[in-house]
Amino acid sequence: MAAWDATRERSLKAGSNNKGDVLYWMARDQRAADNWALLRAAALAKENGSKARVVFALGTITTERRLDFQLKGLVETGRDLNAKGFAFDLIEVADDAGAAVAAFATAHEVSHVVCDFSPLREAKQGTKDLVDALPDNIGASLVDAHNVVPVWAASPKQEVGARTLRKKITDQLPRYLKELPELEAQGPPLQPTVDWRPVIKAARQKTDRSVTPVDWLTPGSKASLDALEAFCGDGRLKRFAKHRNDPNVEAASHLSPYLNFGQLSCQRAALRVREERSKHSESVASFLEEQIVRRELSDNFCHYQPHYDSLAGAAPWARDSLELHANDTREHVYGRDALEQAEAAEDVWNAAQRQLVRQGKMHGFMRMYWAKKILEWTASPAEALATALYLNDKYSLDGCDPNGFVGCAWSVMGTHDMGWKEREVFGKVRYMNYNGCKRKFDVAAYVAAWPKAPQKSMAAFARPAKKQKK
Repeated sequence: MAAWDATRERSLKAGSNNKGDVLYWMARDQRAADNWALLRAAALAKENGSKARVVFALGTITTERRLDFQLKGLVETGRDLNAKGFAFDLIEVADDAGAAVAAFATAHEVSHVVCDFSPLREAKQGTKDLVDALPDNIGASLVDAHNVVPVWAASPKQEVGARTLRKKITDQLPRYLKELPELEAQGPPLQPTVDWRPVIKAARQKTDRSVTPVDWLTPGSKASLDALEAFCGDGRLKRFAKHRNDPNVEAASHLSPYLNFGQLSCQRAALRVREERSKHSESVASFLEEQIVRRELSDNFCHYQPHYDSLAGAAPWARDSLELHANDTREHVYGRDALEQAEAAEDVWNAAQRQLVRQGKMHGFMRMYWAKKILEWTASPAEALATALYLNDKYSLDGCDPNGFVGCAWSVMGTHDMGWKEREVFGKVRYMNYNGCKRKFDVAAYVAAWPKAPQKSMAAFARPAKKQKK
């Protein structure tokens, strides 16, 4: 069982009041279990003989798909917290989340605010606004409850790629990758304080309702643990190492939406999958590489690179070569609308776009290829990156997060990659083409799975896949 490790927390502001409740500002990690930030708030409250309470600042959610997944998860989290005696409050905000949480903390005379860590600029600005608005007597700290190895403990700088971060992560796993403590009840169950009906109604009026919820994935922490168990037991983990890059074989975990919304702890996922080492050693190693090293590499990039979502954040070799070839003749040039409607001249790309729009999640290999072709088919590298991020964030349940930013940046501007043979349009950025897809998987089968006419339901993706012949 892991004890609290002080390196997981960073002080933001000292306070002088040690008598009031401790407030946990839940943001990135939207769960009651396996949550280091919540555990820290509860421990601080216990030390000063008070209670911990939780607040969530709800801003505008861009699409009904994201709203449905997030709010259903929060309803469950609120129930879980109330059942253990933790008050859970929700405040609706515009772009002033930090100031709003500071006002809430002041009104409730808390002694300290524990905040979730996120490497994205909006979250960092919110944390700064909180600290600026808190009175002198209330302290604040930041806890990385999202990464197995806290981002600042993994590395003090932007890493070149997985090859430079991997050892820094793996050397520290014995320290950090341990069983988490259970959240103890701090009193009798509480009655819910959030009336979700008007919250959901108001939120829906401000969101893009053309991007509808998915019906193949159930949101919430309980469903995330069920999905984790299914991945370990239904054959997908067994197939993961060999087939994870084949979009026609069900080998993906489908855990990324849960990880994105903080409904599942990456530490819990890693611990559970690691239990299968004796049976599927190669697949377990591949999964842990993706879920720990690669995922934390994305946080590292967004944390230390302020221009993570623009060409200004590219490595000099990539930016220079892309600029050199920015005016190269392109075989096709598409605007954003044509790409969004899957109207490109290539069937496999259109199928990938339709999968993204309908399923709310694209196969990992296809997302790399999809973004590469956007670079090839748009008027400039800057437009390509902006288009890839727009489409990914709008439709994908694992969009709007560091993994999505870095995935698109890898494809378009060579982030965490190396220079390749120079060619038209791409410069020295790695090239991918249709023939490469044909060598990796049955293109016709993938295209047939995502036809022009929308399918009625994605429920089939919740069922275990057929076993592959050895």
